[in-house]
Amino acid sequence: MIVKKYWFLLILILISITSVFADNITFRINAPQAVVVGARTQIQYVLNGAETQDEPQMPDIKGFDVIFGPSKSVQSSSSVVIQGSQVSSTNNTTIVYTYTLIAKEAGTFTMPAATIKVNGKTYKSNTAQVKVLPPDKNAQQDPGGGSQQLTAPTSADANLSASDIFVRIIPSKVRFKEQEAIVATFRMYSALPIVQFTDAKFPEFEGFITEDFDMRLNQQIDVERYNGRNYYTVNFKKTLLFPQRSGKITIPSGMIEAIIRVPSGRKARTFTGQLVELAVEQQQSFRSSPVTLDVSALPAESKPVNFSGAVGDFSFTPTISAQKVKANDAVTIKLDIKGTGNLKLIKNPEIKFPDEFEAYDAQVNVDAQLSQDGLTGTRTVEYMFIPRLPGKYTIPPIEFSYFDLKSNKYKTILSPEYTLDVAVDPNAGKNISTSYSNQREVKVDQDIRYLKTGSLSFKNPNEFIAGSMSYWLWYIIPLLLFITSLIIYRKQIKANADIALMRTKKANKVATKRLKLAKQYLQSGKKDNFYEEILRAVWGYLSDKLTIPVADLNRENIETELSKYGVGDELTRQFIEILDTGEFARYSPSGSGDAMDNLYNETVDAIGKMENTIKKIK
Repeated sequence: MIVKKYWFLLILILISITSVFADNITFRINAPQAVVVGARTQIQYVLNGAETQDEPQMPDIKGFDVIFGPSKSVQSSSSVVIQGSQVSSTNNTTIVYTYTLIAKEAGTFTMPAATIKVNGKTYKSNTAQVKVLPPDKNAQQDPGGGSQQLTAPTSADANLSASDIFVRIIPSKVRFKEQEAIVATFRMYSALPIVQFTDAKFPEFEGFITEDFDMRLNQQIDVERYNGRNYYTVNFKKTLLFPQRSGKITIPSGMIEAIIRVPSGRKARTFTGQLVELAVEQQQSFRSSPVTLDVSALPAESKPVNFSGAVGDFSFTPTISAQKVKANDAVTIKLDIKGTGNLKLIKNPEIKFPDEFEAYDAQVNVDAQLSQDGLTGTRTVEYMFIPRLPGKYTIPPIEFSYFDLKSNKYKTILSPEYTLDVAVDPNAGKNISTSYSNQREVKVDQDIRYLKTGSLSFKNPNEFIAGSMSYWLWYIIPLLLFITSLIIYRKQIKANADIALMRTKKANKVATKRLKLAKQYLQSGKKDNFYEEILRAVWGYLSDKLTIPVADLNRENIETELSKYGVGDELTRQFIEILDTGEFARYSPSGSGDAMDNLYNETVDAIGKMENTIKKIK
């Protein structure tokens, strides 16, 4: 019996493992988003979680010729996890079937679903849309019969034109309403192979509330046709914008630095004897053109009084935790605003609570994801209140108004009217927290005023303030304050008139601000910006202290002028070494973090010593 029991358990484990394997089998297609007519491309059918000797059965692909495939590659790994009496196993076998195709005509085509048999069961893949772009007019044929993907400059026109590589800011709309969400995409177009992106500076979206899409660090390079020409494209930044005012709003230009491969004008033969042009790598900067957007104001006509600023498509669901309670029991009204739009910018709907209720500030939680039309999700607003006195109370309907972009009209949704039956609190009056009736504000002409208690103070009717000491102090003190302020003000005007003196006094303050900025560049690892800001701080400080324009400063007159101030040779050499080190490191190919830290500390130390030296001389 024991042996049979163990065999039975073993069979159950094997069945569960087999079912796990079967459930984890997937069969999918990987295909590019866009290709060019005549260009070779590859699609892959990926079987994950199983092994089979069969090949995929793929129907004919409209618009493409299959010139090779399928080539098969297998990657397999497995693991078994034992936790107590439970055994689990995973199989990570992946088989990739690759087909090489040539696009025959322009258009949008569907890569069909393929089927494959695994252990007698048939699995079907998904489909994929592929856009086939027409070739460039000057596209050249490659040795294999396919045309080049893009028309790149040759050695005859190696100087890149503005149409060869550029950056665009692409808004999803150029005319829209205030608070309506749009998407701005920062995209680079290149007719040349892109080797590496080195830096990017994105524009400021002044006049907008922004939400950035989560972009992958390594963006996929696609092919796109623009103005009759095919380009490699990559998206760097994708931002959801909510305009906060109407009128013309301009998004300024941004910048991208990239290393690209350009023709060198030199040719060489391959091992097949073909003569090809060699390419070299260059780093260049590219700026986008500013984009002007037209934002129209929301219509003032028929705007609800309680309009919450919501723009989009929403639903409104209110709920109350209880309607029969005891006095001093907490009750919650929850308002769920679901939909797509400016969820984070909506004002909370107002609730008119009876005076006998003690209400608390609303608790707001927004659970939303970014989409092309705005934030999609739910904004939950919870109001907690406590009825302090027994009785029957009514909370009037709660109104939620929003502007519907589809109908271009305002819409208002009402909650039901809530009636609360508040019973007597059996613990009322036993502690301070439940004795609300003695603390609530008493309204004029609606309740009894409380009598004033405690000691009273009386004044002698024969005493007058006129002629007393307090009376004269009311005149003397303001007069003295006025005279003192006038003297200080005149001294300040005189000091400000001496421009050289003011520059000298503010030299340390200005240098400190620049050093703070240099510290930020140091921490973020921006070497060029760090050294540039260090040099600006030192040159600017010496210019202000010595009252010599920066353009006239050099190492010789710095030494001469510092000696006039009584600064020692050691401190003078320290300033000169900082300038030499900063300028050398600024143009050197590399620099360590320790060297940057040391230079920063040396600069702070030198300026501090200079300030102490000048104070002693004065």
